[in-house]
Amino acid sequence: MSANAAAPAKEKPKSKKMLIIVVALVLVLGIGGAAAFFLLGKKKPAGDEEEAAAAEPAHQTAKTPPTFLPFENMVVNLADPGGDRFAQIGITVEVADAKTAEQIKLYLPSIRSSVLLLVSQRTSGELLAREGKEKLAKDILREVSRPLGYTVPRDRPKRAASAEDEDEDDRPVRKPPKNPVQGILFSSFIIQ
Repeated sequence: MSANAAAPAKEKPKSKKMLIIVVALVLVLGIGGAAAFFLLGKKKPAGDEEEAAAAEPAHQTAKTPPTFLPFENMVVNLADPGGDRFAQIGITVEVADAKTAEQIKLYLPSIRSSVLLLVSQRTSGELLAREGKEKLAKDILREVSRPLGYTVPRDRPKRAASAEDEDEDDRPVRKPPKNPVQGILFSSFIIQ
């Protein structure tokens, strides 16, 4: 009988170990399932995904990171009365890929000259305001894109709608090719 009494005693520790393993396994699977639910379960409906993709800037939706091409700092006399104000501006161009950066480098003297002319036509008052800096960035984008064969539309003043405008809206609009010059960033902007 002592041999029979010892056998059930040995089975209890095995069943406790097995119970602990099963409970631990259930907990791990539960936590993993909850994590997967929170990370993968928040899918948007198809219409929301298209809207979100359209709202994202082009450089964020691209699979490859953009390339940045810094220009040397430029010092320019401003168009203020008296001519005693100047600006030191550092510009970095954001492009889609290294190939575009190499193309820009080929035209760099021409682009720098155009940028210097653009800045020299501005006053310190224009450049101190955020809107002035944003307009300058758009103008620089146009000057960087031009040698590559891309056009950047100018901002046109808003005007009242007329009957002619309605006719123009009915015409199909041909989408221009995507400009690989994605943005102009100011790395420094000092006005004295």
